[in-house]
Amino acid sequence: MKQKNKEKEPKKKRSLKWLVDIPLIILGAAIYSAGINCFTAPNDIAPGGVGGLATVISYLTNHAVSIGLIFGLINIPLIIAGFIRLGKALMARTVLAVAVTTACTDFLSSMFPVYVGDRIIAAVFGGVLMGAGLGIVYNRDGTTGGTDIINKIIQKAKPHLSLGFIMMITDAVVVLVSILAFGNLESGLYAIIAIFVSSRLMDYILYGGREGKAVLIFSEKAEEIGKAITTSISRGATFLKGQGVYTGADKNVICCAVPKNEYVKLKRIVKEYDAKAFIITATADEVLGEGFIDIDR
Repeated sequence: MKQKNKEKEPKKKRSLKWLVDIPLIILGAAIYSAGINCFTAPNDIAPGGVGGLATVISYLTNHAVSIGLIFGLINIPLIIAGFIRLGKALMARTVLAVAVTTACTDFLSSMFPVYVGDRIIAAVFGGVLMGAGLGIVYNRDGTTGGTDIINKIIQKAKPHLSLGFIMMITDAVVVLVSILAFGNLESGLYAIIAIFVSSRLMDYILYGGREGKAVLIFSEKAEEIGKAITTSISRGATFLKGQGVYTGADKNVICCAVPKNEYVKLKRIVKEYDAKAFIITATADEVLGEGFIDIDR
């Protein structure tokens, strides 16, 4: 009986997750589509990815073939590859995102106001909407298809690379194609602006709330500083056993992680106990676990 209850709990948890994922993926895909419809495509900007490639192809056909239709057709073989390499759960979300993006781009575009004018404004705000949409979809373990699938495959092989960085690399090819298609360098430069804004915002949505500082503290008063960290800012810390190269003396090295807004407090504590302490600080893209964000979120 207990075993059956244990089996039901993960299924129930997965079902609840899907109930949250579906509306957010739909929202994210719609926002991404709005970025293309309202800002980039009307101003001849192709900001990478299949969305950008579809914009270029539609332009070359004098808009005889819609961006949404091209977007959907290009994604078919990529989705098949994704099912093979990334698994059914991720690709089920991707199929949903691709379907919503295609529908919004072709059938709901008349509902969105279109901006035609200053191309810098179009690039920035198009990048904001596309980055926000991609961030929401990625955050729910999905993709909007196209090069997003390729990006996910690359990240699976190289998890230390951020999705925003990978996206910028893969989108460079589409930018080069857009320069040739539109016949001017400016289109490519505006596309780079949109890609940069999009990737930065997407990384912020994915990692911004989890970013922190990883700190190593070398001090003769490590024990006092360690206790002060746990009591004053209620953060955990670990003693790492070290040995001085010159003196050969055994030392405790404090290792801890803190949110960005608590880093100044940590430095004050260290200075209070040992003004000569040696501190090494690194920015951590994600800090997960007790006291931060749950690992399964």
